[in-house]
Amino acid sequence: MNQAGSKAVAVVLLSGGLDSATAASWARQKGYFLVALSLDYGQRHRVELECARHIAADLGITDHVVLPIDLTAFGGSALTDPQIPVPRGRSPATMAQGIPATYVPARNTVFLSLALAMAETRGAEAIVLGVNAIDYSGYPDCRPEYLDAFQSLAGLATKMGVEGRPVSILAPLVKLAKADIIRLGLNLGVDYGLTSSCYDPDPTGRPCNQCDSCRLRAAGFAAAGAIDPRLTAI
Repeated sequence: MNQAGSKAVAVVLLSGGLDSATAASWARQKGYFLVALSLDYGQRHRVELECARHIAADLGITDHVVLPIDLTAFGGSALTDPQIPVPRGRSPATMAQGIPATYVPARNTVFLSLALAMAETRGAEAIVLGVNAIDYSGYPDCRPEYLDAFQSLAGLATKMGVEGRPVSILAPLVKLAKADIIRLGLNLGVDYGLTSSCYDPDPTGRPCNQCDSCRLRAAGFAAAGAIDPRLTAI
């Protein structure tokens, strides 16, 4: 018997952020045996990779692949090009307008394709990711219609799909507000002190508290009536 036993296997895209940690905990609660994939793509907020390792250990995930890919070769994003500043101090209304400089071109398509490859090698029934289409910064690859399109691709482009066993793309947080995500995670026992959401942390990993991601996180904890342990964890 393999390590998963009789459990269905799911590949979790584990960034090290609040949402991916919550999605992973949700999948574990649903009974999946978890394997994890994190991408070292040259992001300026590299502290999230260390967070991903801690989250995986906390969840008992032993098959955790941290895969290097160099998206800095393309640039085009504040997260992969140090010459492009990370937006700071933006209001929720401003965040809702247009696609910000922190958008990494085709990132979720790249990530999901790699997760799909890992899913086939692990015999996984599902890929779980923490994308969200409510409290987010306008990324086109976080929308339900994008996920539906990738689900169709997963059925067409893989051996498992052709054989009638397509990998399911599961995004349990896609229609939840940030406060609801945090409430869900707290109920699941997520240690948010292990997570990092900041796009532009200082060299010690301390969050800037001004980028879009930090502001959405802070607003979510406030709305959930909870204290963010990350603020005192470093």
